[in-house]
Amino acid sequence: PVGKPQPARIFCFHKPAGLLTAERDFSGRGTIYDALVNALPKDAPRVMPIGRLDINTEGLLLMTNDGELKRKLELPSTGWTRKYRVRVNGKPHDEMMAPVRKGLTIDGERFQPMSVSIDRQQGANAWLTVALKEGKNREIRRAMEAVGLSVNRLMRISYGPFQLGTLAPGEVEELRPRVLRDQLGLDLDRKMPLRKRAGGPDIPSKKTSDDPRPFTGRGKAGGKLGGPLAGRAGAKADPAAGQKPTEKRSERPGGK
Repeated sequence: PVGKPQPARIFCFHKPAGLLTAERDFSGRGTIYDALVNALPKDAPRVMPIGRLDINTEGLLLMTNDGELKRKLELPSTGWTRKYRVRVNGKPHDEMMAPVRKGLTIDGERFQPMSVSIDRQQGANAWLTVALKEGKNREIRRAMEAVGLSVNRLMRISYGPFQLGTLAPGEVEELRPRVLRDQLGLDLDRKMPLRKRAGGPDIPSKKTSDDPRPFTGRGKAGGKLGGPLAGRAGAKADPAAGQKPTEKRSERPGGK
């Protein structure tokens, strides 16, 4: 007899830079599964990435065991915003960003308008917050190159309602069944216990003074600050929406 289908599960994974979003690479480069083998709970099913991040991009990558859910959440018609912290070499200003905000055509390919906030200048580099609703190959990098800027760090900080929060590179956190019901309308067949964070010891977290400063704000009522759903009820400061973030002196991590 055919076994009962497993309920859908989604894991938030902080993909480190330098790993391919692929199951294997015949040239021997590391993949996300090299990190996930130590990070996922022991009872985790086989999981697939929802969307992808380039090898040099870090940040939030959602993983699921449900192929139908994966395809649904990857579609632009879902309307979910992907938000990134972007470090560029150069001195961006509003006039320079105008074409990116209006939408660009590069090599015959049309890019939809992006929301761009210029957060701070740091020597020869500047930090931006960029939000978009589609996920074309190297979209942010190509758009910035088109206006004379070079991206040297790129980190996805949110995908729809799910946020990177305080997850360190290589860490995984599973979304609660109630969150899947509330955010995705999933009718789960059985209750799943809340999984604790797990992280692969092979990928240490290194803090530097050049890391992007985090946004602080309230998470959902009764919840911890900075988790994958932080900002859902009492939203974090959103530079892309014109809100000012609260900056901290020290911090840790930026693609598309």
